[in-house]
Amino acid sequence: MTEVVTTTPGLFPLPDWTKDELSELKGHQKADLIDGTEGAEIQSVYDRTRGELIERQQAAGLDRVVEGQARWDDMIAHPLAVADAVETRGIVRYYDNNNFYREPVVTDDLAATGDVAAELDSAADRVDSGLQAVLPGPYSLADLATDEHYGDEQAFLGAIAEFLTAELAEFPDVETLFLLEPSLVENPPGDGADQRASEAIDHVAAATDADVVAHTYWGALEEKVYAHLMDADVDAIGFDFVANHEDNIYNINEYGTKSDVALGLVDGQNTLVEDPETIEERIEWVGEQTPSADFETVYATINTETFYLPGNRFEEKLDALGAVGKTEVEA
Repeated sequence: MTEVVTTTPGLFPLPDWTKDELSELKGHQKADLIDGTEGAEIQSVYDRTRGELIERQQAAGLDRVVEGQARWDDMIAHPLAVADAVETRGIVRYYDNNNFYREPVVTDDLAATGDVAAELDSAADRVDSGLQAVLPGPYSLADLATDEHYGDEQAFLGAIAEFLTAELAEFPDVETLFLLEPSLVENPPGDGADQRASEAIDHVAAATDADVVAHTYWGALEEKVYAHLMDADVDAIGFDFVANHEDNIYNINEYGTKSDVALGLVDGQNTLVEDPETIEERIEWVGEQTPSADFETVYATINTETFYLPGNRFEEKLDALGAVGKTEVEA
């Protein structure tokens, strides 16, 4: 029997009222706002938005609640985009989709900003238990950034990992940390770099007492990348079963996985809403296809960030996910 924990990888779509108020305050779209320099009125909008997003997750009955990342205009590049040692330059396509972020260019020694910690402090005031933090994984953050300071890929990845551990040191207590690592799938590291990516993830995971999930998505990991990721001391690896179930099943059966697992079973990019029974059937199907795995905890989650979704569909997916796993299921 397996405990099912319902959660999300964060980065939620903004409510319409938030977009309207931000647009009115700044005279242009939210995507043009400069993170980290907001005035009191804009900070108030984000704070009210944070409260609404948290309350909506609680109303849906999710077991883990995220801050929502409403301020993350630059998607998972956000923690770098607000750093003093980083210049944000031209607009870059976010992987292979119609979303964009400002290119973060590292020009000096990185140091913690406390930006994400401040968001979590505010969220912690609203969440009695089950708070989950979200950060980019070190490999994906390094992949999305440009280095004009450290001069070496290995040194840059190490600096990014140290930057993330310094950010973690300022976090309030959280139960779970999702490290988002889509670049491991989208731009997989080659020989040698795959081991260093795993070591960087391990370094970040060691900096927190929270349960750490290295969540990969938009496909399945190459075999060698996955085998190295298994060496990282994380509590769970996340799999995108929406984008690629066959290769993810293969990796689990061929190389094993952690005692806990995160299953991306709800589509974060499609407006079709899954019902709770379908999600539960998918959890059971994964268990049937991986007979040698004995999962203690299944994090049932949306496969990707959800900022792609219209607000009503996003909320319906939260409700469906929150209704899953209130009792133990076979997996």
